[in-house]
Amino acid sequence: MTGNSASLRRGFNGGLKPLAEHFGVNIADEPAPAAPTPPVVTPPPVETKISLSKVSLTKEKPAISLTKRDNFGEIRINLNWHRGSGKSGFAGMFGSKGIDLDLGAFVELQDGYKSVIQALGNAFGNYRDEPYVQLKGDDRTGDVSDGEWLHINGREWKHIREVLIYAFIYEGVPSWDKTDGVVTIHVPDQPPIETRLTEGENRRTLCAIARLVNENGAIKVERINQYFKGQDEMDRAFGWGFRWSAGSK
Repeated sequence: MTGNSASLRRGFNGGLKPLAEHFGVNIADEPAPAAPTPPVVTPPPVETKISLSKVSLTKEKPAISLTKRDNFGEIRINLNWHRGSGKSGFAGMFGSKGIDLDLGAFVELQDGYKSVIQALGNAFGNYRDEPYVQLKGDDRTGDVSDGEWLHINGREWKHIREVLIYAFIYEGVPSWDKTDGVVTIHVPDQPPIETRLTEGENRRTLCAIARLVNENGAIKVERINQYFKGQDEMDRAFGWGFRWSAGSK
């Protein structure tokens, strides 16, 4: 028996490849098994955060709406301005006492009840009961670092139809462009809403700044920035219907 037959009889360990190579046939090595495909990992969803950067109401962008809620919380409205110091230079424009810029509001409830909130006449309002709006103190100078505050009870917003925010110069020479007055509205979990008292007419001592209107439970904040000689003139312009008489604080 030939050597080849003897090899066949003896058999080959390792399968076909060594047998074929014995007869001069080359067989490529089997490829290594492919690495298992790693499982696809889905990243967790990115939480969307509300931007709390300041919103400025201007002539070009005069309004913003805040989505309806059951409870808006404590809505805080701040008026701040610069008085200056001394009897000359900047402060001299306002006289020796400086300027007294007051914050106020007209409030109308859903049942038609109307009220005026202002330091003049000591009409400071009420936060917990009607009209759910209250003036917090009276800064006579503008030197208080955080100015004057008006608070609206956002828990009771459903009972409020409109709040008209205004500022008036109670004492000092009217010079709106020198006061650098600014009103900022703070609503919990919302960006601060700011509007500046610009384009003032110095012969007019009152500025209708903005209004908050209840639109089906949402809050529409609208910039007004109109100037009047007094509350009675502003009243007639917007049709509130109050009766006015001289007052003091």
